[in-house]
Amino acid sequence: DRELLVANPVELSGKGRPLVFYDITLALKMLGTGIFSAEIGRHMIGDREWEVYRVLLDEGGGFSVPTNQIEEAVWKMLMGWEL
Repeated sequence: DRELLVANPVELSGKGRPLVFYDITLALKMLGTGIFSAEIGRHMIGDREWEVYRVLLDEGGGFSVPTNQIEEAVWKMLMGWEL
């Protein structure tokens, strides 16, 4: 199994960005990559709070998308760029 980690800074108001998880799952769906499990946690690093999304990818079908392609697709989706 492969793991995808995405970190997003929490706004000073304490609010996260709710669409981050949606963007991650949409990018993976477009690549045909399944999700085995996912969790979201908050962590303090220095004086900044971060939301960390940990996604375990399901590769049970045998077809494997290269890691760099997954990272690029998720990055583009989070940035609002086209895939």
